[in-house]
Amino acid sequence: MPSFIADHPMLCAVALILIDIAVWRLISADLANWKLAARLVIFAVFSAVLFNDGMNPMQAAPYADDTTLHLAATALQIGWWLFGARTLTVLLGAVMMQRVGHTGRLLQDLMGAVIFLIAIIAAMAYVLDLPVKGVLATSGAVAIIVGLALQSTLSDVFSGIVLNTTKPYQIDDWISIDGTEGRVTDIDWRATRLQTSQGSLAVIPNSLAAKAKIINFSRPADMFGLAVSLQVSPHARPQTVIDALERAMQGCRPLLAQPAPSVAFKASTSGGAEYEISGFVPAMGLKRETRNLLYDLAYRHLQAAGVGLLSATEGSTPPALSGARALLERSPIFSTLRQEEKDTFSHNMTLHTYRAGEMILAAGEVSDHLFIVESGVVSVLLIKDGHTFEAGRMGPGEVIGEAGILSDQAALADFSAKTFCTLYRIEKEYLKPCLDARHDIGEAMKALLDFRMHAAQTLTQDAPVVPVKKGFLQWLRNRGL
Repeated sequence: MPSFIADHPMLCAVALILIDIAVWRLISADLANWKLAARLVIFAVFSAVLFNDGMNPMQAAPYADDTTLHLAATALQIGWWLFGARTLTVLLGAVMMQRVGHTGRLLQDLMGAVIFLIAIIAAMAYVLDLPVKGVLATSGAVAIIVGLALQSTLSDVFSGIVLNTTKPYQIDDWISIDGTEGRVTDIDWRATRLQTSQGSLAVIPNSLAAKAKIINFSRPADMFGLAVSLQVSPHARPQTVIDALERAMQGCRPLLAQPAPSVAFKASTSGGAEYEISGFVPAMGLKRETRNLLYDLAYRHLQAAGVGLLSATEGSTPPALSGARALLERSPIFSTLRQEEKDTFSHNMTLHTYRAGEMILAAGEVSDHLFIVESGVVSVLLIKDGHTFEAGRMGPGEVIGEAGILSDQAALADFSAKTFCTLYRIEKEYLKPCLDARHDIGEAMKALLDFRMHAAQTLTQDAPVVPVKKGFLQWLRNRGL
């Protein structure tokens, strides 16, 4: 050992403690392994300095004839126990974080408390030469008093241990605890913290979470359930309603095919009948968007089936209206026609039906007519790299074939019936003069065509190739060096 350390062991021991504090503060948290290695080395050197000078932490402090040196040695020996407890705690924490991750932090804190308690008792027994039995008896009585005073807090601590052991939820899981729903942001020794969908923070005591009903929406990790309830007219035939809602489900692409979505009748009163659509989406962020889309599709398909929601005005469409005339009323593009124009228009519309799987309009075909979907689900298929994929689904009120009507362009996609469909057909020779006379309808169809062409190009174009950086290391890898 260098002569300076041998001549000034206490000064060097204090310097090592200060160096440890400085290193722990200065090294970034991203270099956790380096921080731990530095602490282990400093603790080893600190131990060597103490033992080399006769300051054995397992014995009473030396220099009994010199009060100042005796007190300094006693402080350093006690510091050795505390330094060792802290080093062991950090080492166990690093090992636990690699094995169990963030959820083991509570257990790590409790183990750290036990290690420090053992270190303090050992320092009292070896360094201060105090009667440990008496201290333990006194501390036991104090522990009973403190335990009674902190009964609620201790209940949270032990409930937290149970939650961390059984792991009903983890960090970033979406859960519901006793009706409070949110994403888990933290689990500590006292409480579980949730970030709700409104952006607020909910703090749930662990003792309450251990006793409450817990629903984990993140397990399985690839399925998140949702449900949409609708109330319809009590006079509507249930099978008609169920068929319409099933078509709405098939038209909602975000819903997972497995487990399959379903429709269920829930209750019936004199005021109306309640039905529920339930299904699953692959991500929590899709739930709100999918619920909105599913409700809109259900409204449109029910309306096409002649069933009204109780939230809508029943009988808004006169019963005397034909199917074609009623469809024009619901169409976003043709709803601006005057009543007499709609009457004339409807007489020039012919009804066509397609079974599931039948082609309605093939890609590359120049359409000389326009289709308006009355009921059913139409699948839109595109081709990319020789493979056909579904780009979208269409429902009641949407139009097909506008490219051929407006600019004699070929259809960019295949339009096929996914379910049994009924569509009204309008010939180009009748529709073209109407579009020339009504610029608002023509502009609406032109905007729709531009949107669909842009979407088709986006979905079928190849993703940009990211250039691979070439350097000396890559050159070595390519040559197996």
